[in-house]
Amino acid sequence: MTSMDELMGLLRIHVKRGINLAVRDVRTSDPYVVVRMGTQRLKTKVINKNVNPVWNEDLTLPITDPGEPIKLTVFDYDTFSMDDEMGDAEFDIEAFVQALRMDYADFPDGTILAKVQPGRKNCLAEESVVVLREGKVLQDLCLRLRNVECGEVELQLEWIEVPGCKGVSATPTPTA
Repeated sequence: MTSMDELMGLLRIHVKRGINLAVRDVRTSDPYVVVRMGTQRLKTKVINKNVNPVWNEDLTLPITDPGEPIKLTVFDYDTFSMDDEMGDAEFDIEAFVQALRMDYADFPDGTILAKVQPGRKNCLAEESVVVLREGKVLQDLCLRLRNVECGEVELQLEWIEVPGCKGVSATPTPTA
């Protein structure tokens, strides 16, 4: 268990939906998402017979090291055999955490705090923006799944401050 002096805060990962996921049963799949960060592992509910599932489910990760990548894997639930993998993706929260460290108290609602471009080092299907909305810092991600013929997963990240923990500002930022 993480102690409060190591904990920076909580990352709420809102798993929105899957798009055009791979078929792993006869004509469809029964997908669910597993999110891993270090030794932590969280999973969504299974959506039966749907390659375009809508989970709308929140998974919450305690964050101690924002430099550690978050891994996401989609599986097809099978009753009588091992669940089939339906692709995976990886993302980092470094741009998100940098945006949290900004002094955004006086910024207007809808201000874009950071942009992350799709590239070889991430699984983004399109540009991802970190935005200030109703006083919250949010990041929408559309991840293209790897090691599979097709599929994307849409997520939204939100930071939750935890009273008594060190928070994001306590982490030293690199100086030029």
